[in-house]
Amino acid sequence: MSNMAIRWSGENDRYFGPFTYARERRGYRSLAVVLGSGDGDDYPGCRLRLSAFGHTLIIALPPIIRPHATRHYPKWDAATVARLGRDWYDDFSEREYGFTYGEGFLNVKFGRQTHDSSTEKNFGWFPPWTQWRFVRHSLYGLDGSLFADLPHRARYGSPEYAESRRLEESCPTATFAFKDFDGEELTVTTKIEEREWLFGERGFAWLSLFRKPKVRRSLDLRFSDETGRRKGSWKGGTIGSGITLEPGQLHESGFRHYCADNGMAFIGPVDPTQ
Repeated sequence: MSNMAIRWSGENDRYFGPFTYARERRGYRSLAVVLGSGDGDDYPGCRLRLSAFGHTLIIALPPIIRPHATRHYPKWDAATVARLGRDWYDDFSEREYGFTYGEGFLNVKFGRQTHDSSTEKNFGWFPPWTQWRFVRHSLYGLDGSLFADLPHRARYGSPEYAESRRLEESCPTATFAFKDFDGEELTVTTKIEEREWLFGERGFAWLSLFRKPKVRRSLDLRFSDETGRRKGSWKGGTIGSGITLEPGQLHESGFRHYCADNGMAFIGPVDPTQ
């Protein structure tokens, strides 16, 4: 077994001889069992990685598997060949065997890893028993009452798509004036939407009987001009956004919350007909 521990996440790493332990308290957490080998600074040596519930253990191993080597014969001049003692060089890429799973996505690795789909040996899959299926998109009025349910899975150019666009354009909206972080006075038009997902896809749709639906009510924001600290730059400012509404929030309370979070000063309602 190698005595050199393998770096994983930097500041979260803890080294114990050939073992590396890391714990991720936030962000992406995967389940993984991967035996890998590589060459160079990015993928040194052979190792076994085990990950679950935010914990990762990497064990440095002897060369059970070796990196993949591709031999190239460039057109070097005679002096270079004489200096190196050969007319070829090897290009190395890591090999990995195992799987990773996280956020409903399964990735299986069975050989060379090149980040090139034409040569890489892996495949990915979203298992239907881990997915949420989208079932509803609804619009709400100024007082938070239901205005309309949009047609489900309306294809572009279909009558259902045209009806969906008509309902979106006729949905009641509110308009507010505000000052951006730099004092520029702008307006925003807001609309309340709600989306719903049920658990399980295709033959596993019955799993939704055992899990609560996932419902998100949001406030759609459409600004009269660019906002934010990037406006006027090559990156551009924000002209549209959306926020999740807390229970009981409507147009004004939701946008006031957005202003407080983004350095804006709320002014008040605007009559869009004037």
